[in-house]
Amino acid sequence: MATSSLLLLLADGRFPAGAHAHSGGLEAAVAAGRVTDLASLEAFLAGRLATAGLVGAAFAAAAHRAMTSAGPAVRGSTLALLDAELDARTAAPALRTVSRRQGRALLRAGRAIWPAASFDDLPCTPGGAHQPLVLGLLCAAAGLSRAETATVAAHGTVTGAASAGVRLLGLDPYQVQALLVGLASRCDGTAAEAARAADDPPERLPAAAAPLADIHAEAHATWEVRLFAS
Repeated sequence: MATSSLLLLLADGRFPAGAHAHSGGLEAAVAAGRVTDLASLEAFLAGRLATAGLVGAAFAAAAHRAMTSAGPAVRGSTLALLDAELDARTAAPALRTVSRRQGRALLRAGRAIWPAASFDDLPCTPGGAHQPLVLGLLCAAAGLSRAETATVAAHGTVTGAASAGVRLLGLDPYQVQALLVGLASRCDGTAAEAARAADDPPERLPAAAAPLADIHAEAHATWEVRLFAS
């Protein structure tokens, strides 16, 4: 299978890692009245791309770099440091839990699809490693480049939430797809920035934050009835 096809496979929302069960914070934003239509959805996605998208893509690219460039003796310690740094950048406990839960689901898929690949360098943290780190290792196992890894990560940040917008707001799916096309160049720019940042030490990776998203995540976690897990 060509590398480009593998990129499409990993970026596909149907990849069996449970991404379809998450709205990327959109469900809580809709309930709070902050996203109500196509225009406000576009603003939400742009903001998400500039914050969680950039951070997640940078850490995925950095994990990929650790697996493809670092020697066996330092891979584990580098990934453990990346995991700790990403944990520090994830202020909301609910979002930390979600990231590690998604990481476990992604890792199960990765072990089934690439059984010969080694994922033993991932840190043995309670709850499992953060999703971007697992994604970085999966992309390395698939033979994707660092830039392609960052693209997969950034792409997933907006497409999942956009799909949730169709379900939560009853938006026209054609218009939502047109919105994503309009964000494509911004997504590519975010991925390129993240891939470049991966050369920096873990403590200097992007730390863009969205405090309101953290607040929404904590509120969403308390709901007894919800359509999405996050």
